[in-house]
Amino acid sequence: MNNDIRIRTLEREKATLSKYAMLCENSKGRVLLEDECPVRTAFQRDRDRILHCSAFRRLKDKTQVFLAPDNVHYRTRLTHTLEVSQIARTIARSLSLNEDLTEAIALGHDLGHTPFGHAGERALNQVYEKGFTHFEQSLRVADKLERGGQGLNLTYEVRDGILCHTRGKEADTLEGRIVKLSDKIAYINHDIDDACRGGVLTEDDIPLEIRLILGFSKSQRINTMTMSAIENTTDELKMADDVQEAFDRLHAFMFKYVYTNPVCKSEEGKAENMIKELFRYFSANPYKMPEFYYDIAKKEGAERAACDYISGMSDSYSLKIFNELFVPKTWND
Repeated sequence: MNNDIRIRTLEREKATLSKYAMLCENSKGRVLLEDECPVRTAFQRDRDRILHCSAFRRLKDKTQVFLAPDNVHYRTRLTHTLEVSQIARTIARSLSLNEDLTEAIALGHDLGHTPFGHAGERALNQVYEKGFTHFEQSLRVADKLERGGQGLNLTYEVRDGILCHTRGKEADTLEGRIVKLSDKIAYINHDIDDACRGGVLTEDDIPLEIRLILGFSKSQRINTMTMSAIENTTDELKMADDVQEAFDRLHAFMFKYVYTNPVCKSEEGKAENMIKELFRYFSANPYKMPEFYYDIAKKEGAERAACDYISGMSDSYSLKIFNELFVPKTWND
């Protein structure tokens, strides 16, 4: 089969994208060489591989902020990921950057997140001697854990964007830096929405001086931040100074009144203790893990394998395993 469709896409990138865009033909490529797809570019294939992988599907049952909510309208890690992707694609498209690369990074950025959100991440980081972060685990999922240990063999640019989406080194591509900003825009606003739904705060609790700049609703704030990034970015991604300052103040407000609020976080201590107990158990009994993770334990150590196994669990599956291991069962006659 010829490669006419893919080649036309590559030519269209060269003709239409900004000089600051990462063209697919300039990618540093994959660790393992592959034949090209006749239809899709490498970045499009990466997006599809992430979308169809099992770690992506498990995000639907992983906590965003509120642990195990009964109301289906609260965000999960999956709906968060989709909101990040939408915002990032809007910015990338408006700046004539590579939307396929942006979407692939956005969809893959939280593949390694733990059950129970950052509570699970903190727990593993505290008990695993080498340390644990969800962004490093996201790359490990893509590189080593998916496809039965073969990994997804993603391009360098997607891998770099996944690894650099939270803190530390900035992504090499402007598309990767857009995902990092879009992650912040998405979570600060949908966390406000969820907090209002949970009765933790109201829109009127947000300081007026912040709302006068960013807006008086979720959609207004997202639009303000997104438009500010579009209007102020050339080769450097940035929002206007007043918008950035208001965003920083909003983040500080959320940290004080939501992210450390006992109403929101009352169950996190239990979740952390549960994750730690699971880690200790499987580190001491690696043969109790599924064969795939037991093989990792034999090659890389039981603690590394325990982190892989536990971080890949959904909220409900981790509860199921904990109950099977540690909660006494009723006596059946």
